[in-house]
Amino acid sequence: MSKIHILLVEDDYDFGSILKQYLEVHSYDVTWITDGEKAFTILKEKKNPPISIAVLDVMMPKLDGFELAQKMLTITPEIPFIFLTARKLKEDKIKGLRLGADDYIVKPFDADILVLKLRNILKRNTYHIPPSQQEKITLGSYLLDVKNYYLQREGKIQKITEKEAALITYLFQHKNQMLKRDKILNDLWGNNDFFSGRSMDVFLSRLRKYFKNDSRIRIESTRGIGITFFLDE
Repeated sequence: MSKIHILLVEDDYDFGSILKQYLEVHSYDVTWITDGEKAFTILKEKKNPPISIAVLDVMMPKLDGFELAQKMLTITPEIPFIFLTARKLKEDKIKGLRLGADDYIVKPFDADILVLKLRNILKRNTYHIPPSQQEKITLGSYLLDVKNYYLQREGKIQKITEKEAALITYLFQHKNQMLKRDKILNDLWGNNDFFSGRSMDVFLSRLRKYFKNDSRIRIESTRGIGITFFLDE
């Protein structure tokens, strides 16, 4: 089994070096970058092995952690991320969480706590394609390739992630039914905590954009109750 690959973006050389070594002791592969611009370049290149999670310092030169996270979301929205900061302002924590951060850790902190948080985040971001005998599924004018992770419409192909394919397949299997949020979260995310809920909302938003050109497909949320994937056939 390949190791989990962490992108660590931390401009403090002493702290970054120690944290990198500590994570490697816990069997993670770590790419350590000291400024936000270089980190964004790494993300754009999408090197192998792929990055599983990012740990971002907030106060950095060139691009701070918040700015880097915003740019990350435009090219790698599937990568979960954690903010590290010496700032204790409530406003900063709220800003970080609104950006979609999976956690916000204030320095100084116990490195063991970081490792546990990473494990928990990676666990809830692990997806499995729901069982299906179909390798390709027709959804209105779209064709979903379950195995190769793409949507096709009118000859145009939209590459999607494994996580997106899992969610589309699951919703299709329960089309035109009201699904409770907790059920979707438990079935696909493995739990129904706050951060998993935010993650699911991000994915649903992306699916709505993918299917926007076919009025027969609608994903509707009933606040506090559930999700319905409408498919008129």
